[in-house]
Amino acid sequence: MTIQTKFHGELDLDTLTQWTFPKGLPGLEDETTFVLLPIEGNDSFQVMQSVHTPGVALIVANPYTVVSDYSFAIDDPTIELLGIDSQEDLMILSVMSMKDPFESSTINLQAPLIFNIQNHTAKQMILNDTNYSLRTPIGTPAQKGAR
Repeated sequence: MTIQTKFHGELDLDTLTQWTFPKGLPGLEDETTFVLLPIEGNDSFQVMQSVHTPGVALIVANPYTVVSDYSFAIDDPTIELLGIDSQEDLMILSVMSMKDPFESSTINLQAPLIFNIQNHTAKQMILNDTNYSLRTPIGTPAQKGAR
């Protein structure tokens, strides 16, 4: 089976890892299945592409490359929903808002994407921590493509 993507054209879905968001994303509740695609020439960012809607594609990044002291607790409903057994099961990404010029781009630290790499389920968890913003300016490491 092939899918149409926003930035990568047509891709073979059988070669890609699919991530299931059981409850969709806030504001995109009907979008429950995504794939992560690389961005050529930049290891810091990926495209989170909807499997069902070619126009739904989010740029995501590891938030720890932007903010070194970023930390939060995953709530019990998220742990239960995703079947998380240990910290080693986790991958954390955040949605980027790309701007021109690039230095004006931001990352959403208040609603990280939590992935269970064991069972390929995920959820966007909204934090109640007001120390983190929906629009945190990105830092120099992310601009250089560092991990």
